[in-house]
Amino acid sequence: MVQNNLNNFFEKFLKKENLFQNKKVLQSTYIPGEITHRDEQINIIANILAPALKGEKPSNLFIYGKTGTGKTLVAKYVAEQMENISKEKGLPLQIFYLNCKLKKIADTEYRMIAELSRFFGKAVPTTGLPTDEVYNIFFQALDSEEKIIIIIMDEIDQLVNKAGDEIIYNLTRINSELKKSQLSIIGISNDLMFANNLDPRVKSSLSEEEIVFPPYNALQIQDILRRRTEIAFKEGTIEEGVIQKCAAYAAREHGDARRALELLRVAGELAERKDKTIVKIEDIDAAEDKIERDRITDMVKKHPKQFQATLYSILSLGTDKKSEILTGDVYELYKELCNKIGLRPLTQRRVSDILAELDMLGIINSKVISKGRFGRTREITLSLPKTIEKKVLLILEEELDIKTN
Repeated sequence: MVQNNLNNFFEKFLKKENLFQNKKVLQSTYIPGEITHRDEQINIIANILAPALKGEKPSNLFIYGKTGTGKTLVAKYVAEQMENISKEKGLPLQIFYLNCKLKKIADTEYRMIAELSRFFGKAVPTTGLPTDEVYNIFFQALDSEEKIIIIIMDEIDQLVNKAGDEIIYNLTRINSELKKSQLSIIGISNDLMFANNLDPRVKSSLSEEEIVFPPYNALQIQDILRRRTEIAFKEGTIEEGVIQKCAAYAAREHGDARRALELLRVAGELAERKDKTIVKIEDIDAAEDKIERDRITDMVKKHPKQFQATLYSILSLGTDKKSEILTGDVYELYKELCNKIGLRPLTQRRVSDILAELDMLGIINSKVISKGRFGRTREITLSLPKTIEKKVLLILEEELDIKTN
């Protein structure tokens, strides 16, 4: 019976009119033929990297700015244009893009150098060799012929967090040993404070040139959305006001154009599932709720048990107490919870680090307050939408195997 119903569903689905005509233009990986509102940044990056086309090593470049401000898009766009010219004119230039957030590629120094070696044609096992030997293989691959090499390391802060900053130092210093080729690095980060936390010798070698991407404003996001909508959706399928609403949501999120495009895509998908012939403003609201729920629940599930136990303690206090939540109260409840579920408690300092991460992720807000002669503490407030607090609690109870009456 279920199988017959499913067959009928798929038959109807195939006959149904789509709202979309090219959904991929709303995805973050899509590189448009023309990038708007980033002319200044494109020109700066192009000027910094252009010497590579004449066989000269360009300066290392560090690009930073908040999520969805076009950093990766612009870097890939300039790289693509340079690669096209170099192929057309037979210039010795190679550009390699690597997302340092990817697991099993950039989570250790060994894996990172092994991945780079494979890009340059040298087979390296995923484990088993001494790190020095992997570096030697990579060095030989780099210096096999005369060429300029540019490595774009997106979310470079993730690499440093996992593998340390020694790898960046080694890559920026490798040119002194190369005889035929030269290597330049483009580092991209959402963390505006990332460079300040690097070892001074690493910072000076990486940040030869720096560029900050400002957030888009609401009008710029509207323009980006209109251009993409014309390609992504069939004519007449977007209600008046949808794009403005989408842009307003994204502007509230620090000018995140990626967020705006995701909102529009999810709104279209939700409208299609309801057999609508037009995307309405209410679909944007529904998409916002879905994305926020999915983002937070996915994040909660993927984090380690200590993170989950700390968040559960905060949520429990937030439910039970009408007054402020203080770090000392969180830590006491956290220790009780650890004893209950058989988890070894961290020190209060380490739990403070987790609280800082929760703050950075936007799950809580914390501010330092003075308790007079009793010193200073942090006052915590939850930033989760009320509609998903209960769902997150249930996820945490399942993940931590907490038995509730």
